[in-house]
Amino acid sequence: MARQGIGILSTGSYVPKEEIDNEEVAARVGVETEWIARKTEILTRRYAAPSEATSDLAARAAHNALEQAGLDPGRIDYIILSTSTGDSPQPPTSYLVQDRIAAWNAACFDINVVCSGFVYGLELARTLVAQRPGSRVLVIAADLYSRCLDFSDRRTAVLLGDGAGAAVVGAVPEPAGFVGFRLASRGDAQRLIRVEAGGSRLPASEATVAEGAHFFRMDGRGVRDFVLEEFPPLVAELAEDCGVGVDEIRHFVPHQPNGVLLRQLAEKCGLGAARTHRTLDRYGNTGSASAAVTLDEAHRAGELRPGDLVLIGTFGGGMSMGAGLMHWPEAS
Repeated sequence: MARQGIGILSTGSYVPKEEIDNEEVAARVGVETEWIARKTEILTRRYAAPSEATSDLAARAAHNALEQAGLDPGRIDYIILSTSTGDSPQPPTSYLVQDRIAAWNAACFDINVVCSGFVYGLELARTLVAQRPGSRVLVIAADLYSRCLDFSDRRTAVLLGDGAGAAVVGAVPEPAGFVGFRLASRGDAQRLIRVEAGGSRLPASEATVAEGAHFFRMDGRGVRDFVLEEFPPLVAELAEDCGVGVDEIRHFVPHQPNGVLLRQLAEKCGLGAARTHRTLDRYGNTGSASAAVTLDEAHRAGELRPGDLVLIGTFGGGMSMGAGLMHWPEAS
């Protein structure tokens, strides 16, 4: 019998139907459409319908991942949901998804490391399967940022959209599967990305609403500088840990902040030989969902071949970073 590794069995994603183009955003923000395209390389993004919440997007992505695997929801042992825009403070949004998809045998929990959450979730899933061989973990990343955008702040309002991605993690025949992960947290950079009100320090009130303290805020230049300085060494350390050269990586599936930064980042990481997969031109920055959505689209398009070395790289508020290397498995 082939030795078993741990890897991704299937993927899924969902983006809302309403497409918001640069002309509409430019009119609301007060900039030229050319400025948005030049600064971000984003052309459109998706906003959830008024009746949709984060759990709705997550459940649809989960259903698509389970369908691709031909897996009954009752066969899922754990659900990990990454989100920083949950339906409500309580209950955990993963429990709402469990109810929607009828995954009654799954233990569920949420994580919040903002845009790094998909890689954190995959690493947690790997450890759960290693601890309990034969188990299957549904990792979902979902965010709905259109509800916390300040359209008077052109630096953030042009970037963000809504979406969800998912992956089922379980046993795969070696040499396929996860090779290694690197996770990193930098709380000293916490002010670069934030939503200040709505928690225990600044509970919701008339004053916090009037001050716009519930909106998403970001120091774009600070984030760019942090990512370009801190993420390439993380990738180099991961490759060294795994005993592979960065030039052996065939696919780079990154978080999707903006196109200019992605091009600079791939160059600084030495990933010129890899294909950098993008969905930001169509969906914008969908938070923790962005890498998961991009992975699903690359997988469904047949662009990831068995044995290919794939790097998933994420970074976001906290500041947080995550990188995972894997050999892509044969189709199940």
